[in-house]
Amino acid sequence: MNKPKVAYQSPGPGEPILLIHGLGSAATAWKPIIQKLESKFKVISIDLPGHGSADWIDHRSLEPEVLAKLVFELMSENNIEKFHLVGNSLGGWIALEMAAMIPDRVKSLVGLAPAGLWHNPAKTRSRYAFSKVMADSLKGVAPKLLKVGIARKVGFEPFSPNWATLDLETCLDAVAALGNCHGYYHTWDAMLHHKFDKKISSSIPTTIIFGDSDWTLPVENSQERSLAPAHCKWLVLPKCGHAPMWDRPDEVVAEIFRAAGIAQ
Repeated sequence: MNKPKVAYQSPGPGEPILLIHGLGSAATAWKPIIQKLESKFKVISIDLPGHGSADWIDHRSLEPEVLAKLVFELMSENNIEKFHLVGNSLGGWIALEMAAMIPDRVKSLVGLAPAGLWHNPAKTRSRYAFSKVMADSLKGVAPKLLKVGIARKVGFEPFSPNWATLDLETCLDAVAALGNCHGYYHTWDAMLHHKFDKKISSSIPTTIIFGDSDWTLPVENSQERSLAPAHCKWLVLPKCGHAPMWDRPDEVVAEIFRAAGIAQ
């Protein structure tokens, strides 16, 4: 059975906060903000089925709503009933589903470039599947290649306007996560023909953050505000791509603290 897996958990001084990565990524994507979050939260990051350290056994369809249920089950197994939520891309969509599904367990929600906010769901895989093919082919030589400017530009310019200054460890983690992602295509196919169209209680403080240079989920067709919670705070960060926790880590952490009602 496909199940998510806790990949990282800190003792932390405060309430639990759960971090959910995007498609083809892994818990390692959160490294740029983990340390800052640990000052206020008990931080938990997971690997979705077929991602990171989580097994991929069967090819059952895993729509975001199904993944949301599995994440809730994982938190219950670890005796964590209420928690703050942060999700990126697919992880943001899963976080939205979770808040709509069992609102009493979600204390606050921050969606970083969440998928699913589109009126016309994707019918085919995006051209960014090319990145998966490249990661599969080059993961063994990535440590050398990513020290070269042109290789980093080719690999990361589609995702970050700050590709030239991204931390090398962040880049290596991303390539490794994508190259080792066994559930990539099946999870992608499970997203096709769907969108997020549920209501979220106004009792859950909610913030949606997109980058002004998000070419993965562009504003023209993937940032439909009418599908977001009516009460949410909607932010667009400058010089920021599809992974705001990489491009604007300080602003992202500040917004997470605000949504959780934590003084800085």
